Amino acid sequence: MISKMKLIASLKIWIVIYPSINLFHYIFGEQLSILPLYIRTFLLTITLVPWMVFVGLPLADNILRLLQRKSNRNR
Repeated sequence: MISKMKLIASLKIWIVIYPSINLFHYIFGEQLSILPLYIRTFLLTITLVPWMVFVGLPLADNILRLLQRKSNRNR
């Protein structure tokens, strides 16, 4: 059971982080390309870690809970 929970958690993280990183690079990629890699990485992480913890993952959890409730009602 623990392995299943870890798999679900990792999938939720990936579902939120992948589009977030792509959007970040799409919006800021050109401006950040002139900066050294360590500064780009710092800016990416200082922006996206709080996004993940406080917005992205709670939002994904709420959406999944709503979907699960709807599927339980249809049974």
